[in-house]
Amino acid sequence: MTDINTLSNFSTIPGFILLGFPGPRQSQILLFMLFSFIYILTLTGNGSIICAVYWDQRLHTPMYILLANFSFLEICYVTSTVPNMLANFLSDTKVISFSGCFLQFYFFFSLGSTECFFLAVMAFDRYLAICKPLHYPTIMTRHLCNNLVISCWVLGFLWFLVPITIISKMTFCGSRIIDHFLCDPGPLLALICTRDPMIELTSSYLSSLLLFIPFLFIMGSYVLVLRAVLRVPSAAGRKKAFSTCGSHLAVVSLFYGSVMVMYVSPTSGHRAGMQKIVTLFYSVVTPLVNPVIYSLRNKDMKDAMKKLLKIQN
Repeated sequence: MTDINTLSNFSTIPGFILLGFPGPRQSQILLFMLFSFIYILTLTGNGSIICAVYWDQRLHTPMYILLANFSFLEICYVTSTVPNMLANFLSDTKVISFSGCFLQFYFFFSLGSTECFFLAVMAFDRYLAICKPLHYPTIMTRHLCNNLVISCWVLGFLWFLVPITIISKMTFCGSRIIDHFLCDPGPLLALICTRDPMIELTSSYLSSLLLFIPFLFIMGSYVLVLRAVLRVPSAAGRKKAFSTCGSHLAVVSLFYGSVMVMYVSPTSGHRAGMQKIVTLFYSVVTPLVNPVIYSLRNKDMKDAMKKLLKIQN
C-alpha cells in the first residue's frame, strides 16, 4: 500500500494523486485482475452488438443504428476511466499528470453527457415507432437518424467544454490528493486555491439541465407510449410493444438512478467511499450489463448474435 504521508513535499508532485481504492499490494493485484476481466467483458459485449448490427441486414434500421452507436459510446465511456484505474492499481505513486487528469475529466463528462442525449433520442425513436407506426418510416429516415446521432455527439462534447477549460487554468493548492479513482469535479474544485462560486454554480446548473431535460423528455415519451400500448386490444400486441421498450427503460433506470443519487442528492453528505461506489456503478457496471439487457430482451438481437457466433465459428 502506498503511504501518501511519506511524500514530504506535495508541491513537487507533477499533477494529482488519485487514491483510488487503497489497500495492500495483494488486494490491488486482485482488483486489477477483476476490473481487467470486467473491462474485457464490456468491450466484448458492446463490440458484439456493433458487429451484429453491421453484419445483419435486418438490423439496418434506426432503432438498431442508434443501439450500435450507443454501444460504441459505452466502449468509449468505460475506456475513459478503467485503463487509468488499472494502471493506478499497479502504481506505487498513484500520480496522474495535470493534462491527464483534465483530459479524463473532459472525456468522462462529455461521454456521460452524450449518453444522456442518446437515451433521449432512443426514447423518441420508440415513441414514434409505437405511437405513430404508420408515419414512422417517413419521419425517422436514415437522414434524420444520422443527424440525431451527430447532434448527440456534438452536444455531449460541447456541454461542459467551457467550465472544464476554465477549471483547468486555475491554480491548485494543498495536498493535491483526490480521494477517488478518477478526476471528479468535486474533489478538484476543493483543491482550487481561490474558490470561485460562479464556476461552481455554473457547473451545477449545467449538470442539472443535462440530467433533467433529457430525463423529463424520456419520461414524457414513455407516458405517451404507455397510453398508446394500453389502447392495443390484444394482449400479444401489448406484450410485443412493451418488449421493444423494456430494454431501453431498464438501461435508463440503471443509468439515471445511479447518476441522480450522485449528483442530485446533497453531495456534501456523501462519503468518499460512497462516491466511488456510485460512480463505479454508472461508469463501469452499467456499460457491462447493457449488452446483456439488450440481447436477452430482444429477439432480433438474439438471432443476430447467434448468427454472428456461427460466422466466427
